[in-house]
Parts: sequence; C-alpha cells; structure tokens
Amino acid sequence: MNVVIIEDEKPAARRLSRMLHDVGIQVQTMLHSVEEAVNWFHTNKHPDLLFLDIQLSDGLSFEIFDEVEIKSAIIFTTAYDEYALKAFKLNSVDYLLKPIDSDELENAINQFKKLQASATNTNFDLEQLKLLISPLQKSYKKRFTVKIGQHLKMIAVETIECFYSENKATQIHTIDNRNYLIEDTLDTLENNLNPELFFRVSRKYFVNINAIKDIISYSNSRLKIILNTYTESEIIVSRERVKDFKNWIA
Repeated sequence: MNVVIIEDEKPAARRLSRMLHDVGIQVQTMLHSVEEAVNWFHTNKHPDLLFLDIQLSDGLSFEIFDEVEIKSAIIFTTAYDEYALKAFKLNSVDYLLKPIDSDELENAINQFKKLQASATNTNFDLEQLKLLISPLQKSYKKRFTVKIGQHLKMIAVETIECFYSENKATQIHTIDNRNYLIEDTLDTLENNLNPELFFRVSRKYFVNINAIKDIISYSNSRLKIILNTYTESEIIVSRERVKDFKNWIA
C-alpha cells in the first residue's frame, strides 16, 4: 500500500507516520502545503491512500483538487468539530479527528481495505465538502477579557489595532491608544483570530487590516507598517511573509 501524508504541522505528520508504521504501513512521502502537493502530484504516481489535512499553511487542501485530478482514496485528518464532519462521510471518504487515536486510525485503514477489496468508487462530492468545511464556519474569538486592578474589561477584537510580544508577554493595542496585557501567546492566537481581519506580519506582531494607515518599502525587500495610533516600535513585515501579506491585503 502506497501512502502519502499532506499535513502542514510537521510534528503531526511525523506522529501520524509513526502510527502508520506501527500498524505495518510505510509512508511514501510527507507533503506540507498546497503548492508542494500540487507539484508532487504532477510528477509522481498517485498513492493508494492519502491522509489529508483540511487546512494547510497556504490555503485549504481543496485547492489541490482544482489543479490535480486526485486518483487516491482519501482519509481526512482535521481538528474541526466532529458534529459538522459527520455530514460529509460520503462514499468512501473517512476522517480522523485530531489528535488522532490509534484505534480510530486502524479502523479507518480497515475500512479502506474493505472498500479497496470491493473496488468501491472512492470519489466524493468536493463542492459539498467545500460548503461544509469553510473558513467562515470556524469560530474565532470576538473579545478578550483583561484585568484592570479589581475590574475586568471586555475588549472587542474589532477595536484592537495589533497584538505584540514584549518581554515574553503578549500585549494588545487598541484604537483608543491604550495597551493591555493578555495571557494568550502569539502562537495560540494563530488559530483564534479571524485571518480576514488579522495577519501575523512577524514573530512579534499581529496587525488588524482596518488599522493600517500606511505601508512603506523597507530594507531587504521587507515592508514597514504604520498603524493609526500604535507608535511604540516599528512594525516590519518579515521578508518570508511579504508575499502572503500582499495577498492578504489584495
């Protein structure tokens, strides 16, 4: 059995590969983005079975199917809510909810083997899947609660110009030119902020698209961001994020 994993989180991909090895299955290769997967499928024989994460670093994995006619059976691996996912167990498509359970993995593989033995069609309704699993359906944080003395203050995300890391702590800067300390790290915010509203321009900053006052060319092909009220430090888009940032603001 030829198996390929497409998963943007490399530790998760390695863990899944080890779990498959434990049940006697060798992984042919591991791919980590839409672009990498499309290029690979154009030049390699399609595997028997594909483990596919839904949301990759450069977009939804469904974008792969826009470029390549996948001939493999697919088991989705995802962190989405199980209740929503029950709706798209169509034809031979199966899914594993993260973190992947070894028993569920083995059951999914056995299910694939049965389908393979009976030569059941492994096609699925891509358009229905796109409707069911959309970034717009994901729930993002709408407010943050901060402590001010003996009081708790709720801050709506729309009023936040940026999140930034300073002295190993995370601060938010609001449109009324005030700073507040929050407990979240920038890494945990990655999955909790609406990507249409916020973009991580560097390891230190998330910025709100509606708070951007100006964008200036900077040294080494980078960009400098000027926000409406935040002036405490320069906000520089790191060189490796410039292309994605330009796509984000387009």
